[in-house]
Amino acid sequence: MAGFDSVEWLIIDDGSVDDTVKVAEQNGVDHIIRHTSNQGLAYAFMTGIEACLARGADVIVNTDADNQYCGEDIPALTGPVLDGRAEMVIGARPISEIEHFSPLKKLLQKLGSWVVRVSSSTDVQDAPSGFRAISRNAAQRLIVFSSYTYTLETIIQAGRKNMRVVSVPIRVNEDLRPSRLVKSIPSYIKRSIFTIVRIFVIYQPARFFGAVAAALFGLGFLLGLRFLYLYLTGTGSGHIQSVVLAGVLMSMGFQALLVAFLADVIAANRKLLEDIRYTQRAAQLSAGSSSASGTRDKV
Repeated sequence: MAGFDSVEWLIIDDGSVDDTVKVAEQNGVDHIIRHTSNQGLAYAFMTGIEACLARGADVIVNTDADNQYCGEDIPALTGPVLDGRAEMVIGARPISEIEHFSPLKKLLQKLGSWVVRVSSSTDVQDAPSGFRAISRNAAQRLIVFSSYTYTLETIIQAGRKNMRVVSVPIRVNEDLRPSRLVKSIPSYIKRSIFTIVRIFVIYQPARFFGAVAAALFGLGFLLGLRFLYLYLTGTGSGHIQSVVLAGVLMSMGFQALLVAFLADVIAANRKLLEDIRYTQRAAQLSAGSSSASGTRDKV
């Protein structure tokens, strides 16, 4: 690959029961990391990131095992990183043109991308895409809390840490087998909704709980005004339930507002911990790679 002195391949065998390791060895894969049992996509991704950093990678390219992405587009991903234009590059698939994606899945893909754009202040077109290139500095600062997928969360982290994230168009291959991550459409919908809500709670806690507080308090306030109007016009008798409900809703809204403040403080504390972790991690990796070979750039 142009721009690199060394290209190495690393396979994460996430507790597979097929011939993944055997085939990888036969095809000259440089590094193989094996999980004794299936840990899930997000855990496997972080295992790969840690392993690549420990082996001195300057740029990390991630791709999935189902051969969905066209490997010939890897230079398109690494180009912006080499040029210093980005620290994370996301391959944007032609979602609308992929025949084996159902209309519902296409809609959820676009919804997930919209949520990520709002939460990360980036212009990523295909947030669920797993075909991406990451600089060494960016990889050192990533941490995934989700146990299901890493795709949305890592982009949000990059955006909130003021990393430059760009999208480049990529091609996809034919569908070779059903996805093992998406077992069924109902399961995919449930997990997608849970992931989206969780993203807002973790990365936009003040906005999320503030919106809940405003909705509850506002509804209670309107009910209170309704009762006050009826009372002043002499028709308030028999509407005491409105007063009770208004009081309950406004109390819940106030409690949600307190939660919003607390969640915002917790988010600020998490950011400080992430910065400390990054500093320690960078120092450890720098010390570990000081005795490594002197290749200029490694992917």
